[in-house]
Amino acid sequence: QVQLVESGGGSVQTGGSLRLSCAASGYNTDSTYCVGWFRQAPGRGREGVALIDNTGRTRTAESVKGRFTISQDNAKNTLYLQMNNLKPEDTAMYYCAARRWVGSCLDFTQRYIDWGQGTQVTVSS
Repeated sequence: QVQLVESGGGSVQTGGSLRLSCAASGYNTDSTYCVGWFRQAPGRGREGVALIDNTGRTRTAESVKGRFTISQDNAKNTLYLQMNNLKPEDTAMYYCAARRWVGSCLDFTQRYIDWGQGTQVTVSS
């Protein structure tokens, strides 16, 4: 089972930036994994934010395109989410997630198995 630990959340004002990190462990070295960031705001369902595959290709949700960037450091088994020009509507709990590679890693509809505990991002106006 993959263990995921997020960090880097906090409170910022509109227009501010944050960088989230997700440290992963427990990967099966014989498998390839898809990883990504999701978020859930109070009273709302969970939504996909950004995905990345093992070649470095990415996909970001329309709501954050041009403001958020996903990246990964394979040597450190760490996933990142750089968030710029934050807006109050970005306020949510942010989670990283992983699953074994089946289908496309850039598909938000695929089911993710392993989840971190989340890190809170709060953006004030």
